[in-house]
Amino acid sequence: MKHFILSIIFLSVFTSQAQNNTFGDGEKLIFTASYNMSGLLTDLAQVTMETSEVKTSKATLYRLKCKAQTYSKWNSFFKIDDLYESYVDPSDVKPYLYKRDINEGGYKKFVQYNYNRRAGTVKSLLRKFPSKGGVWDQKNTLNIGSNTRDIVSTIYHLRNLDIHKAPVGAGDSFTVLFDNKETIINFKLLGKETINTKLGKKECYKLALSISGSDVLKGKNSNLLWLTADKNKIPVYAKFEVAVGSGELRIQSATGLKN
Repeated sequence: MKHFILSIIFLSVFTSQAQNNTFGDGEKLIFTASYNMSGLLTDLAQVTMETSEVKTSKATLYRLKCKAQTYSKWNSFFKIDDLYESYVDPSDVKPYLYKRDINEGGYKKFVQYNYNRRAGTVKSLLRKFPSKGGVWDQKNTLNIGSNTRDIVSTIYHLRNLDIHKAPVGAGDSFTVLFDNKETIINFKLLGKETINTKLGKKECYKLALSISGSDVLKGKNSNLLWLTADKNKIPVYAKFEVAVGSGELRIQSATGLKN
């Protein structure tokens, strides 16, 4: 469960568009996250993804927020209260600021990245809360590649990629900064598939993913994501397999869509 959000939100594809044409201010997607407990798939948490416009003294940005919370009846078993945020350029979805504030079963961590794209660096703050009390801060300046992103901006960036131009079986990789390390995510387009969702029947792009050099995701072609094959390219369904079990993510509602 520690890597719950990481397991279900990484995806990318093959040829990127220069501009953001798929989402705008005020979009809100709500999902149910389920986990396989002793052979029974059980609804454990709600995941909400939403966008909002933020004006600063220098620019107008989009705040991309992903929040995960266990349903109240499961809080005594394993409470999740996670918040991921990325503040990005509305046109190319490149991040300026990223925050991750998690509380999973009493395990707490705060991460913040301030990007300097011209210098190719990130000022990183990693804050932990030891069980014996107190706060432990680690500050670093990290060198990153020109296309490295955080988790949240990756989610929204992938929706602006030209999936329709990629042939079935095509694959690629993407670099994501997570816990101060650049992580390589590998992808493969499996084709199109029409599935039943809370939004009705949706024709989707079906993609498989894996993480290089990591045991977070398990099983060949067991970690899958379905994106609607339309101008919005919203995620509507995901399946994942990790070291301690498997689970699903299913969309419940989608409002404020741009297209």
